[in-house]
Amino acid sequence: MKKSRKGAIALRGWERRDQLVLVASFFLLFPGFFFYHTLLGTGTTGAFLGGYFAPVAVAFAMPVCLIYLARVRRDPRRLTMVDLHYGLFFAYFLTVVLVNGASGANRTIVTNHILGILFMVLVYIQFSLIDFDSRRFRVVGILSLAAMSTIAFTNSVDGVFYLGALGIAKDADALATYQGFSRSYLFTYLAVVSFTRHLPLRLVLHALGAATLFVNTARSEFAALLFTIPVIEFYYSRHKLYFILAAAMVAVLLSMYFDQILASLPSNRILELLDLSHSTSANKRHQLTVHAWQTVSAHPLFGDYASYKPGYYSHNVLSAWVDLGLFGMVYLAALAVLPITPMFIHEYFAARDRGLFMCAFAFACVTILLLLTSHYFTDMLLSATLGCCARYAYERKHGPHRAPELSTSALRYTDFREAVPQPRQPRA
Repeated sequence: MKKSRKGAIALRGWERRDQLVLVASFFLLFPGFFFYHTLLGTGTTGAFLGGYFAPVAVAFAMPVCLIYLARVRRDPRRLTMVDLHYGLFFAYFLTVVLVNGASGANRTIVTNHILGILFMVLVYIQFSLIDFDSRRFRVVGILSLAAMSTIAFTNSVDGVFYLGALGIAKDADALATYQGFSRSYLFTYLAVVSFTRHLPLRLVLHALGAATLFVNTARSEFAALLFTIPVIEFYYSRHKLYFILAAAMVAVLLSMYFDQILASLPSNRILELLDLSHSTSANKRHQLTVHAWQTVSAHPLFGDYASYKPGYYSHNVLSAWVDLGLFGMVYLAALAVLPITPMFIHEYFAARDRGLFMCAFAFACVTILLLLTSHYFTDMLLSATLGCCARYAYERKHGPHRAPELSTSALRYTDFREAVPQPRQPRA
């Protein structure tokens, strides 16, 4: 008994240390990126870590991967079909990169893809192992969101948060664009709000997130956040019909006072969502999509790896077809859709609220939306989705939320005659 108790205590100690490393990697990669580039943009410090994300990811690569391998070794049941298929995708992706790199492909694109694989692996492990429902994570997450929003509001000029416009950055070339800031905020927001069951706090987080991404001028992330709000609220609402009626009333009010609302908002590129035909960015992305279609039409099976200048890739799932061929794009699309489908069927309309499902489903909705409209195929949102899916698959079978056993109960009698009443024997 003592040995078993000592083993349990040691296991809890390892769990706490693992969580500390994983949570630290999450907050340093996402809110940490936001804070570092704020210091950089305000001239407080120079770019002593370059672009920040890559060196921090490399620093955490070894300990995070060792934690994952140790978990699988202690409990092989953690190796789900999601792990196996995502691992096969990485193996295929890395093979394509190395073969083309050895054949003389653009070194910048090859390096970016190798780093992209590292980022995707790290985020996958984080979301498959971090206890996002813990009080410590939620408190730090809420404080991080509040700090990021405060920075965006206090440093915005005419309703736009763009630190490069201040002109005081010591290393302006290393300063992140609005996409980097919005990525940090969106990841933190979804990880926190998905596990927030208190309605007033969720509403505050929704309002704060929408306002922050609006001044950050991140159109794709702003649209994704607005898209996930009703998805999250419908799931957590106890009275679905009332929610639908309330949503309909809000939609009617918005349509009635739409012009007045627009007039009260500061002018920035978010408003281009109302008319993309006049958006230079949207027109440029359309041209890149047309170029990608031309590429895959000329090379339908294997694509044409690195056949574009760095930064000029198609901003949608066609980018996977260009670089990884038809098989790579189909496999990527299947990974984005198939793991979340049974979770949606089992959980979304069930009479319970599970933050892990909501986190996976919210990230899945955002992933699919942005892969179809604006993001590159190495987007880490997919890794977050699949990490939650892998953890869900494990816990559904072996965790506290596993399905009940349906096997037959044990026999109460070893002999069938003992279970059947026997007729009384006549007295002699």
